[in-house]
Amino acid sequence: MKILIATEKPFAKVAVDGIASLVKEAGHTLALLEKYTSVEQLYEAVSDADALIVRSDKVTKEVIDAAKNLKIVVRAGAGYDNLDLEACSQRAIVAMNTPGQNSNAVAELAIGMMIYMARNTFTPGTGSELKGKRIGLHAYGHIGSLVAKLAKGFGMEVYAYVRDPKKYHLEEDGVHTALSVEELYENSDFLSLHIPATAQTKGFIGKTLLEKLPKGACIINTARKEVINEPELIEVLEKRPDLKYATDIATENHSTMVEKFGNRVFATPKKMGAQTSEANINAGLASAEQIINFFKSGDRTFQVNK
Repeated sequence: MKILIATEKPFAKVAVDGIASLVKEAGHTLALLEKYTSVEQLYEAVSDADALIVRSDKVTKEVIDAAKNLKIVVRAGAGYDNLDLEACSQRAIVAMNTPGQNSNAVAELAIGMMIYMARNTFTPGTGSELKGKRIGLHAYGHIGSLVAKLAKGFGMEVYAYVRDPKKYHLEEDGVHTALSVEELYENSDFLSLHIPATAQTKGFIGKTLLEKLPKGACIINTARKEVINEPELIEVLEKRPDLKYATDIATENHSTMVEKFGNRVFATPKKMGAQTSEANINAGLASAEQIINFFKSGDRTFQVNK
């Protein structure tokens, strides 16, 4: 089988070398398309591929249509909103992600952003400490649970909201269960977002929830910018000069927000959550292993489409 790595932002060389070794050992062929500059290059490269590995690259219906032999596509990372799941399903192509491989990198970034905002983005003036503060985790999956462990190490009091508490072990982890999303926001000096961008969650976090945050609270978004209702976020920040917002994906109106709110808002230059060498390697190798297992035994453990 021909396995294609198509990455506009390439994997680290050590990750590509590791993938190549796994693919060769399993008896498959590896093809590489890095730093491509047009979607036509992707169309051509994927035309005879049996499997596809991508990072944040968009696998649209047009890409699927160009990939006549494609049987499986793996997004190296947790989020998979860059994959057209419907188009994959229509062609009976298995779509997967690699949950957990980037989790520690994102969790550490979330804590780093909290420190940065608590210390007034390292500008002169009196900041505050994380110790003794309450952190609310909106979702408690791979990343949220790691943030909880790190936060407890800083002496923070941890709350989490999940739809089905029975699936998790919040009490065993020393985490308070918020019985509603409203209760979570009311008890969060730092509110850390870990929900995916779905039809149900896009624009979900807006005025109603944000206004429930306690005085001096800070929202940390290492999830997706789409979950935030940006106009309502701006409205609340205007109304509440005590609130802060830090995000791993800049809002559509980020420059305007910086002009209005100064160091009360912060955005990384590009999405940095998974930008560590360790996460890069972990996600790449996991992608290859999942494809190899799929071809070997039909393993669909991390399938995200139907």
